[in-house]
Amino acid sequence: MSQTLTSKTLELVLGKKIDIRHTNSTNGPKESTVNQAKLKAAEAKLAKKNATRELYEAGNEHIPVWNPDEKPALIVNQSKLRNATGKDVHIENFDVHYAGKPILVNADMDLAYGRHYGLVGQNGIGKTTLLRAIAEGELRLPRGLKILHVEQEARSDDTPALQSVLQADEEREAALTREAQIHAQMQKPGISADQLGLLSQELEQIGQRLQNMDADTAESRAATILSGLGFTTEQQHAATKTFSGGWRMRLALARALFCRPDLLLADEISNHLDIRSVAWLEKCFTEWPGTLLIVSHDRSFLDNVTTDILHLHDKKLNAYRGNFSQFLQTRIERRKNQLREYESQLQYRQHLQAFIDRWRYNANRAAQAQSKIKILEKLPPLVPPVDDDMDGGGLGEVDDNGKRIYFRFPDAEGLPPPIIQAQNVSFGYTPERTILENITFDVHLQSKAAVVGPNGAGKTTLIHLLIGRSEPTKGQVIRHGRLRIGLFSQHHVDQLDLSLSSVRWLSSQYPGHPEMHYRRILARFGLQGNSPLQPIGTLSGGQKSRVVFAQLAMQQPHLLVLDEPTNHLDHDSVGALADALRAFGGGVMIVSHDVKFLDAVCNEVWVCEDKSLTRFRGSPGCTDGIVQQYKASLDLEF
Repeated sequence: MSQTLTSKTLELVLGKKIDIRHTNSTNGPKESTVNQAKLKAAEAKLAKKNATRELYEAGNEHIPVWNPDEKPALIVNQSKLRNATGKDVHIENFDVHYAGKPILVNADMDLAYGRHYGLVGQNGIGKTTLLRAIAEGELRLPRGLKILHVEQEARSDDTPALQSVLQADEEREAALTREAQIHAQMQKPGISADQLGLLSQELEQIGQRLQNMDADTAESRAATILSGLGFTTEQQHAATKTFSGGWRMRLALARALFCRPDLLLADEISNHLDIRSVAWLEKCFTEWPGTLLIVSHDRSFLDNVTTDILHLHDKKLNAYRGNFSQFLQTRIERRKNQLREYESQLQYRQHLQAFIDRWRYNANRAAQAQSKIKILEKLPPLVPPVDDDMDGGGLGEVDDNGKRIYFRFPDAEGLPPPIIQAQNVSFGYTPERTILENITFDVHLQSKAAVVGPNGAGKTTLIHLLIGRSEPTKGQVIRHGRLRIGLFSQHHVDQLDLSLSSVRWLSSQYPGHPEMHYRRILARFGLQGNSPLQPIGTLSGGQKSRVVFAQLAMQQPHLLVLDEPTNHLDHDSVGALADALRAFGGGVMIVSHDVKFLDAVCNEVWVCEDKSLTRFRGSPGCTDGIVQQYKASLDLEF
């Protein structure tokens, strides 16, 4: 081998930074033009991507299977049982598993009678499962404790709504039935004096029981409750089968309020209510004598109703005194203290390390340095505090690793205003049944409007006119020719194919993209890890809503029209959604009962009432948001 070739080979073997293309050049090897730092970064990125892919493929083995015909098993273990009496609830050291997944492990729960508890935590963490475990008697509770769980719609039949509420109080119904039977027996011919005396005595006892339960005012109380929840006098006497699912949920709530249980379990009960009805319910619950355990995404509702917060986190229940805002403030202060402690410990360790580095090889100070080394070695590992799933109360959600997740919609391309214009529009299903009459409005890319008003006043009709699902019976609605509208409603959530994963469902709606594209879109809305690969049927209600938000993002809309978008979302998800809508460069129209959410996004209020559409102006200089001002202006009776 020639000396030249030997030199070239040595340069390759010794790993010098040369360009292999020039090794056989007559001019000899040249210095490599490759940026070594960039090369190392690219190799590290590729290695990380391959590791992520391996983890992703390994994780597929743990994806749950969805079977619509199989109800997941609810398993409760309660190792410590008390012979509980009274109306306080004390449950110690219990576990709850659902579909093989641990929800609570070695948890404790105390509910003092008369306190109002808000149960909070991330979507899918098990709040609804815990309510079910209590309602279904899986947990040992005090004997005789009257519990009601507002979960299912009221039965659909020929029973009038008012009568359905009255029948909900089974104790009263049984007493009235027995009273009628006694009266009938006493009218029978040939009844003996002794029998008559016994019946009279029982009748007196029943009368006393009915008096104690205020039976004489039952019908007026039932009517007041129905009225507060938005039922007109005509609706109160209509058969329950004539109501939609949302109105039957209201009826179920009315039945529970009428019965006045010792412990009322309520899961997202404000979802089907308008702002006026929510305000009425807040006043009702403020004076509620029994115990409340409420799951709600509505921060304003929790603030106005709760006296305590139960935080379901890390398979434990942590109790806090105060309402939701006070709970958040407590956690923020706790996190600040944790950060201060962490920084103090970090500074102390850095001081020790600096002393060691400076003096460990100095003969005069070596012993001291060795002592510092021993101190440093004995210190426990220093772990920085991670973001909590409730820190900030909705300034972006956090995943299981404590990383912030922000919802994000793509920026809308510019369109000249107005993007929608309506002139003297009327709509009615029949000439005798006009919903909206002679309304005029326009929508711009800068519009951020809350659509409010009583149920049945035309909010949904207005949305259908906006998106073109309904055509006006009078007047016209003009939309820009290139306008793209993204619509969110519970109907869209209900139309998801529960057997498909989120990734497969998105690809079926918008084919032609690689899998990672759909995963990136879903990740914008907090669906990461294995969640996008699970059958949609195994996801929580809030996670299903996020799938629909991801679908809206793929439409790249100019206008987002959202009908109750916060239903089923946890508090941080609501906050992340509000942030995303504020940052969105297009128009936003929202129908919602969540006052804090609306005030975080909207700068105008459209009120549907009495067949008209008006703008609520609010009071200039008022510190309350414009939607809160609208709520305060409502004339409520309780």
